[in-house]
Amino acid sequence: MADFTMPSLGADMDEGTLVEWLVGPGDDVTKGDVVAVVETAKSTIEVECFDSGTVGALLVDPGTTVPVGTRLAVIDTGSEPPAAVPAPAPAPAPAPAPAKQPAAPASEPQAAPGLTTTGSGDAVSTPLVRHLAERKGIDLSSVHGSGKGGRITRSDVEHAPADGPHRVKASPLARRLAQSSGIDLSALRGTGQGGTIRADDVRAAAAGPPAPAVESHAQARPSSATAAPAYPARAAIAALMSRANREIPHYYLSTKIDLAVAMAWMRDRNADRPVAERLVPAALLLKSVALAARQVPELNGYWKDEAFMPSDTVRLGVAVSLRGGGLVAPALADADTMSLPELMATLKGLVSRARGGRLRASETADPTLTVTDLGDQGVEAVFGMIYPPQVALVGLGRVIEQPVAVDGMLTVHPTVTATLSTDHRASDGATGARFLTYIDRLLQRPEEL
Repeated sequence: MADFTMPSLGADMDEGTLVEWLVGPGDDVTKGDVVAVVETAKSTIEVECFDSGTVGALLVDPGTTVPVGTRLAVIDTGSEPPAAVPAPAPAPAPAPAPAKQPAAPASEPQAAPGLTTTGSGDAVSTPLVRHLAERKGIDLSSVHGSGKGGRITRSDVEHAPADGPHRVKASPLARRLAQSSGIDLSALRGTGQGGTIRADDVRAAAAGPPAPAVESHAQARPSSATAAPAYPARAAIAALMSRANREIPHYYLSTKIDLAVAMAWMRDRNADRPVAERLVPAALLLKSVALAARQVPELNGYWKDEAFMPSDTVRLGVAVSLRGGGLVAPALADADTMSLPELMATLKGLVSRARGGRLRASETADPTLTVTDLGDQGVEAVFGMIYPPQVALVGLGRVIEQPVAVDGMLTVHPTVTATLSTDHRASDGATGARFLTYIDRLLQRPEEL
């Protein structure tokens, strides 16, 4: 037996709300399958199962908020005999057989426990299958089930084509809220990326138009004692950054990096690539940071129990601003070993899922070093605060044309300001300087990225 518990999805997470189960008792699961959706103060996360086996009891109901580490379900992995089940009560003595009656007409077939009809009445699906279909934009009523009794299986969904452009674009949480509130998604205007309808859009529609304000002195000037936080994520971020500012002795370094060689190399590489596959400066910068983290392991890890614990892998956290406000920092696992095209594709998917509320637990767990890039916002330099228990954070600004001296001659080159915020308990300035210097050297030899 194995326990499936409320995971820790960040240093600032003490509790989470179980939004939905995607499996039911008796379902077979494989390690890595998404089995539940959890909502934190920052975002909605899809949580994977870390064991293979059969789902036993579901111990927490959807909508319940529980602390990190709370048992949510039991998975029968086959490694131990299942828990004893009380013996069934003895069957009562058979009653006299009733007189033979005419056979009743056959009734409609009923769905097995944990299964749901798709609306047409001729197919059933599990919560996990419905969740996968929702993510792909598939109408289950049009899918032919290959399972027993016409049951739609996971394989049927994975091989089914997505619906056409008429499908309303909405996050999974927004669809669930709309269904429970009886709101027609097609009548809403999405504020997410590409017009995607977000959960906040549904909540706003459910609340209806604001009532006319009644002027009073109390309403015009609410006291700070009664004012509620405008956004839960803001409060969570503030609490974590207050802790970082209070507990971590920061020191800061910065350097300007000449990107002329790197940009010329990138233009040559992009010449024969389709537009959708062309590299961007952010890919080169992130890869150089990941390689530097491997080269300077004193900055790649965690401060725990009054000691630095280096990490064997590089999980590069990337700060992503959310459309409705707030910030998350999902991780690029093994970013130092990815090729540049692979890193580009992974980063694009990560940012899209973060802003759509579809991150997985494995993508939010334990970044070893975080990068915040505000270059697209026009910022030239950013000095960030470390995300505990990490010990360093890299800030990247906008690539700008600046005058530089080359061989005694003044010319103009693209440059970027890279900054480093570091925990003085884990390293000193010489270590941080070595880290930034290594990033600079890599970007002067972009063919090694």
